[in-house]
Amino acid sequence: MLKKSRLLLLALAAMLVPTSTQAADHIDAPAAVAEPAADITDLFAWTSADATKLNLVLDVSPFAGPTAAFSDAVQYVFHINSSAAYGEAATETLILCQFDAAGAIECWAGDDEYVTGDASAEAGLASESAKFKVFAGQRNDPFFMEFTGFTETVAAVVEAAPSLTFDGNGCPALDAQTSGVLVGQLQSGAKGAAATDTFAGANVLSIVVEVDKTLVNSGGPILGVWSSTHTR
Repeated sequence: MLKKSRLLLLALAAMLVPTSTQAADHIDAPAAVAEPAADITDLFAWTSADATKLNLVLDVSPFAGPTAAFSDAVQYVFHINSSAAYGEAATETLILCQFDAAGAIECWAGDDEYVTGDASAEAGLASESAKFKVFAGQRNDPFFMEFTGFTETVAAVVEAAPSLTFDGNGCPALDAQTSGVLVGQLQSGAKGAAATDTFAGANVLSIVVEVDKTLVNSGGPILGVWSSTHTR
């Protein structure tokens, strides 16, 4: 029954339009801001020291307040693509999570691994085989950015754009001095002030996954990861 339910959910996920995907993204357009529980801020992926486990973190809900919660109307999906070599066809494995109105989680990893319950304890939840573990809860936002410095750098580039020349890829030709000024501004606050973290003290909602690499590498040892959220 669980497997049938999972297959139905995956079919629905394939048909739904993702509400946010692909990149570090904290200060967003109105449509994304309107549904913070589906608004992806970051995706992190790395292997364990012995390379037997894949660790994944999906963060949503930028500037999450004390009452922020995952939505029971949203599905949260990790897409893991595995291939034999770079550029070759990949096999996709999905890790799909959803919540009920009380905050309990259900997660599937591939065809067989499944967890359900309250995943907010530090140890999270483990599947029956212990090859799949999940934590879900509020955490300090790990992303560091000097947003004022970034916006001032963008403004400088926009102002200078009419006088720049661009190559076939749309990249401007800059001399070393100009490049140095722009890099310095990215590393600084307003008008060269010391950099500060715009997201210091801010929280996000995190889904943290540890999965045996054997569950996600059926297509080969090269792994690629992306994430999506889907309203139900």
